[in-house]
Amino acid sequence: MTWNWQQEAWPEFTWDQRKLMRAEALFIESAGVLIGTAKHLDATERNALTIELMSHEAVDTSAIEGEPLDRDSVQSSIRRHLGLAGDHRRASPAEAGIAEMMVDLYEQASVPLTEATLFRWHQLITNGRTDLHDIGCYRTHTDPMQIVSGALHDPKVHFEAPPSSQVASEMQRFWDWLQRSAPKGEAPLPAITRAGIAHLWFESIHPFEDGNGRVGRAVSEKILAQGLTAPVITGMAGTLLQHRKTYYTELERAHRELEITDWLLWFAAKTIEAQQRTLRQVEFILEKSHLLSRLGRQLNPRQEKALLRLFAAGPEGFLGGLSAANYMKITASPPATATRDLAALVTMGALTRAGINKATRYHLNIAAEPASSLEIADIL
Repeated sequence: MTWNWQQEAWPEFTWDQRKLMRAEALFIESAGVLIGTAKHLDATERNALTIELMSHEAVDTSAIEGEPLDRDSVQSSIRRHLGLAGDHRRASPAEAGIAEMMVDLYEQASVPLTEATLFRWHQLITNGRTDLHDIGCYRTHTDPMQIVSGALHDPKVHFEAPPSSQVASEMQRFWDWLQRSAPKGEAPLPAITRAGIAHLWFESIHPFEDGNGRVGRAVSEKILAQGLTAPVITGMAGTLLQHRKTYYTELERAHRELEITDWLLWFAAKTIEAQQRTLRQVEFILEKSHLLSRLGRQLNPRQEKALLRLFAAGPEGFLGGLSAANYMKITASPPATATRDLAALVTMGALTRAGINKATRYHLNIAAEPASSLEIADIL
């Protein structure tokens, strides 16, 4: 198998920019809508949104690599790094590290990416690791850097990166290109195209002993933000997690060729989908504010607690809807009280009801809907 970095023309990627024109236009247009909608949030709501998006990104990018993190702990750590009041929840080294990286990523979104920043990110995401030799620097081991699956006696090699001895020189070419292709560089590229190439290129070099996926996704997120007049969070990790299997398949396929139009089209579709998910989150917070404002003092403490739990589930919704049993568990209320409370919430217009008897489920009565999956045909 010949990988992309082993081919004579490496790293001269080729692609059909015309096929990406609509996606690039949609990205800029949607960013304007997102920025405009977010302006309707007050300072408290904007802080809540930023923390929510960062914590989701932190947890989701780790989940892609099979590392589960506690969302509440990550969120608490993010709040502390932002200088906001937290609940003093203890975060693990991994949770604290990824939280700090996300704060750095989004607070410094418009600042050019540097090698020092990359090394710092790697130190943060490997926080607490004792099994790695090279932390905060490029890998130096002599063993092949391979992505494999299957049994130990019969592994399947999905990709093999350049040997460690070549990493520094490969990354220097990457840094040179990143500078040239920047919005104010000698050969600027549109945001999605630049982010898609950067992600593939970075993953092809695989410069670190571990953590390349998380750092690589942070690189593409930062580049997307730099491609906008006002940096905003695109939120790629959550969408890539939903399409994790296809994500790996598309990366593996792209590692074999230097003609990368198909990869960039797939990446573009997921970028627009991620952007729409983020917009739904902003709209969801606005709907939440309007609903709570309209209900005023009609809610009792139990009802308010249940509604806040539903809102915490986000636009994707409480799995399967809220049942009477769920309500009793959340509010520690007896069956008769739960029945009265839920009926009152429906009458107030806070919830909608579907199903009958034990199959009855309740959903927030808001307009924001989860974003749908996008395919390449949707952006052509």
